[in-house]
Amino acid sequence: MPAPTLPASPAAPSTRRRTVRLTIALLFGAWLVDYADRLVINLVLPSLGAEFDLDRTQQGLVVSAFFLAYALCQIPGGLLADRFGGRRVTLWALLTWSVFTALTGFAWSFAVLLALRFAFGAAEGIFPPAAMKVLVERTRPEERMSANGTVMSSNALAAVITPLAVAPLVAAFGWRSAFWSTAALGLLALVAVRLWLPAPLPRTNGATGKESEAGVVGDAGVPGVDAGAAETARPALGAVLRKGVLWRFALMMFGYNTIVWGLNTWVPSYLSEEHGVSLTSAGALVAVPALGAALATVIGGRISDRLGGHHRTVIVPGMAVAAVALLLMANAPSVTGFVVFGTVAVFAASLAYMPIFAVPLAGLAPAYVGVGSAVVIFGGQVAGMVAPPVMGALADAFSFQVAFGFLVLGALIAAVMACLTPQDVAAFRAAAGGPSAAPSVSPSPSTAKDSA
Repeated sequence: MPAPTLPASPAAPSTRRRTVRLTIALLFGAWLVDYADRLVINLVLPSLGAEFDLDRTQQGLVVSAFFLAYALCQIPGGLLADRFGGRRVTLWALLTWSVFTALTGFAWSFAVLLALRFAFGAAEGIFPPAAMKVLVERTRPEERMSANGTVMSSNALAAVITPLAVAPLVAAFGWRSAFWSTAALGLLALVAVRLWLPAPLPRTNGATGKESEAGVVGDAGVPGVDAGAAETARPALGAVLRKGVLWRFALMMFGYNTIVWGLNTWVPSYLSEEHGVSLTSAGALVAVPALGAALATVIGGRISDRLGGHHRTVIVPGMAVAAVALLLMANAPSVTGFVVFGTVAVFAASLAYMPIFAVPLAGLAPAYVGVGSAVVIFGGQVAGMVAPPVMGALADAFSFQVAFGFLVLGALIAAVMACLTPQDVAAFRAAAGGPSAAPSVSPSPSTAKDSA
């Protein structure tokens, strides 16, 4: 059933609120399944290692195969979302990744695992920029980071729920059952988005005071710009990708995700191998820092909205705390100390997630929100590709303590890039230049706060 069409007349406040809330709820559910699907592999690595006789480096490569495809498909996913629409690409992603998740449960060798994880990563890789575009089309600039913070807190919630649900399932029915179960959840999310995702909100044309039919905010960040004017110039993809400022934000995301995926991949194995913790108990312990990450993601989004960017204010102190906590965690002699310091590190690092996106999303023209956000996300997925096998190799060659110490490098990269990127929308547009940045407008009561 096609999504309902909003009237051309100005949307009633109640209609707008319903659109925003329903969009947030549906994207929250889709992201929850997305993140749960990719977390399952971390919980079953010990079982995979035993069944297929894999060392830690090979186990890390199984995780890395996903991120290789996931990273490579970010920018194509953004192009698809800009070309065919965020809703349609989101539905494609939900269907294909559910199929490959289910097929992973039938894997019979290391090579097959690598191939299926690569295909799964490609399917999930087109989802983030499409989901970002869906959200941008259905929210106002001043509420966007708070809304996205709520949506993305689903990742941390998935990190809480997945180990608690999957560990007992694997213990009772084996590792293959975990993939079949999460594939079924993906199909449920597909049906929900297909049936209930509302149409994009009409956008106000500042020159006429009327609603635009375009369905995409004219400047993805500044009210009062005609959507049609933003679409008149469409530079080549290369022109967008050559924006060095976007790649600096991508490096910031690389640093953040080095911490996240390094911990997600290896903490369950560390607790099992070094401290003899059962899979079920390890799942419960992993849920503790994940709760902190969920809270920090929401807080980071709200702070970002209030600051109007200025991500350095949040990211530099957050990463400094995370670096110290990671060192203390790596050398903690007890499970309790490891979990406490790990929770502090994850909370501090997760405050950075939404601020990384704030300035690029507000400064990009609507036709390039998909590709622009894909560039930033790409940096994070490269970290997911690099960190697991590097840490596995360090654990094989030296120890888990050395492997976890490696994560401090991620905090350092994120903090440095936070200082080397534009701190507000005006500075971002000046650095990006060209028609891929949102068009400039004369300051007015509706735009002054974005220009400050």
